This record gives sequence, structure tokens and C-alpha cells, in this order.
Amino acid sequence: MHITSAFDSGNIEVVSCQDAQDIRLTIRPDHNTEKFQWFHFALHGAAGQDCRLNLTNAGKAAYQDGWKGYQAVASYDRDTWFRVETEFDGETLTLVHTPERDLVYFAYFAPYPAERHRDLIASCQDDDRVQYHCLGLTPDGQSLDMLQIGTADEGKKACWIIARQHPGETMAEWWMEGCLAALLDDTDAVSHALLDQCVFYLVPNMNPDGSRRGHLRHNANGTDLNRAWRQPSLETSPEVYHVRQMMEQTGVDFFFDVHGDEGLPYNFIAGAEGIPGWSLQKQTQLDTFKLALTAASPEFQTEFGYEVDKPGEANLDIGSNFIAQHFDCLSMTLEMPFKDNAALPNPVVGWSPERAAAFAPANLKALLHCLKHDLI
Repeated sequence: MHITSAFDSGNIEVVSCQDAQDIRLTIRPDHNTEKFQWFHFALHGAAGQDCRLNLTNAGKAAYQDGWKGYQAVASYDRDTWFRVETEFDGETLTLVHTPERDLVYFAYFAPYPAERHRDLIASCQDDDRVQYHCLGLTPDGQSLDMLQIGTADEGKKACWIIARQHPGETMAEWWMEGCLAALLDDTDAVSHALLDQCVFYLVPNMNPDGSRRGHLRHNANGTDLNRAWRQPSLETSPEVYHVRQMMEQTGVDFFFDVHGDEGLPYNFIAGAEGIPGWSLQKQTQLDTFKLALTAASPEFQTEFGYEVDKPGEANLDIGSNFIAQHFDCLSMTLEMPFKDNAALPNPVVGWSPERAAAFAPANLKALLHCLKHDLI
């Protein structure tokens, strides 16, 4: 048997791999940090063997609540991912699986490959409504890709959607793929109505370096991009710096930041209630969007979510808080689960790439609802 992870988004360290019943592994921390949780590796040569893969440092992971009720994902073809039996004893996360083939991949969530990202960008720019922009370069020298859909004519709303500030939250880019497919669907009436009123600026992957390196939350410098919005730096957080520079040029009327949450098995929205500039108007915008999304999709709920910040206590280093305050607009963070959606469970795949992508159009319907009521 062999364990490998020297590939795009791979992350694991091998302690021992002689006994199929006691394979011992550790998760590698993000560069220049002590935080870790994302894993992605391949097991070779174990077909038909009852395997127990023990991630022995899981008890020191960034979000231990993420392991409670969690099941890892596996794939033979790197296309279809399914859940496998997973145990957590407070220290070790154990994946229990009998591979049907001699090559099987395991991951924290279904990876979104760099090649798929490049294909997504390339295919979208074939549409005449799309303009591609390279906003700048990452610390590792990768392009920070943005897609503009529509023309910024007078009176049109500037709608920004970004994903994967935290690279291990791959469901965010799966969601973004579904969002782009809906916006560019010529038969979609919602898309036509939105593009009549809005120009969209989408960054499908804010953190390509962390994605490739197999990080959970940080870029190549060890910076958490979603804690760098108030004072982004070309040296430590160029990704945020370049996006903010473009935002100053376009303005922002709507901002949506797509993430994944380790602990809560639900789809929910975090608003910017604690910013200094919070108002009744902003509360109405947020409540209307969430009610519209609840009506648009049974995948969404409002009962479970983060505790709301007290007035004036929001962290303005966080993207959605900073944007809400700085641009005085409706600004939200969408969170999706690493686990299953407990409101609508699927024991075979849990929350999955397909479900994330299929959920995206409902969010566009909610945006259109707000536009109809002059709330954007």
C-alpha cells in the first residue's frame, strides 16, 4: 500500500502505512500557521482490504466541532464523491472503508480542481456578455481571475459575488459554478431580468494559492483573507487588495461572499448587523433576502446560524462587514455545510458539489426579489 498527496490540493503526512487496519496519518497545517483541517490524499493498492485510516492529530484541528457527525468523502474517479464511515474519539478521526479498487481518493470535501477552475474561466469568456479580468497576481504568481457579466451602464446595480476566501471551503466554488451557469443561461428568465438591471463581478476563487497548496483557510503567506479587508496589503494579502481596488472603481450595490461552515449542518446567511452603520433599512434588506431565499429553496433555513454581533461590535476585517460599512449596501456571507444539510439529509452524498451548484439559482431569485422591491 501507498499513500500519496503530491497533487493539486493534496494534504496529508504519512506516519505508517503497513497495516491496513492501522494506517496512521497527520494533516499538514496551512503554511506559516498552526491551523489545519483540510485533507486530500490517495490510497493505492488496498482493494478488498478492510482499511482504517487514522488521522491522529484531528483532535488539534482548527474546528473540532467539525468532526462531530461528520463523514469524509471518497472517490474512485475523482468525479463522483460519496460519504464513508467516519469516527472521531476526541483525538483521532478514523475513516473506515473497504476499497473496491486499488486507487481511491479521500478528502474533507469534494475538491474543486485548479484545472476545472481554469476551464470554467475559459468557457465563460466565450460568452459575448462576459469580460475576463486578471485583477493581479497571487504570492505564488497565479492569476486572480474575475468575470464581469454585462456592461456597467448608467443606472445598473454593481453586484459582487466572491468565493473561496478560505480555500478548503470548496463547496463555495461548486456553488459559483452553478451561479455562472444560471446567469449565462439564455433560457433563464431570472437571469435575463437580473442582467437588465445589474452588472455582475464574480471572483470564483479568491485564494488559488491556498487551494493548490491544500490549505484550509490561508493564502501562501499564511494570511486569512477574510480577516484582511480593512487594511489589505500587497505583501501579505494581495488578493483582497486587488479586489478592493476594482471595487472602488465599480462601486458595490450588492455583495455576496460564499463560504462553508465546519460545524453547522445547515445552509444559512450571516449578515452585517453589528457594523456601526447598521440601520432599519439594512435590516429590511437582509430580512427580505433571507425570506425570499427560504421561499425559493428548501435547502435554506433561518433557524440555525451564527450569533448576531452586538451593535457596533462587528469585525470590520471580515469581508461582508467591511463592504456593508464602506459601500453602504446589502452585504452577506453565505455558509454551506461540510457535513449534510440536516434540514434535507442525503445519507449517500451529504452536502455535495451537485447540491451546492443546484442551490445557487435560488440565491439569484432572492436577489431579483429584492430588486423588485427597490431594496438594492
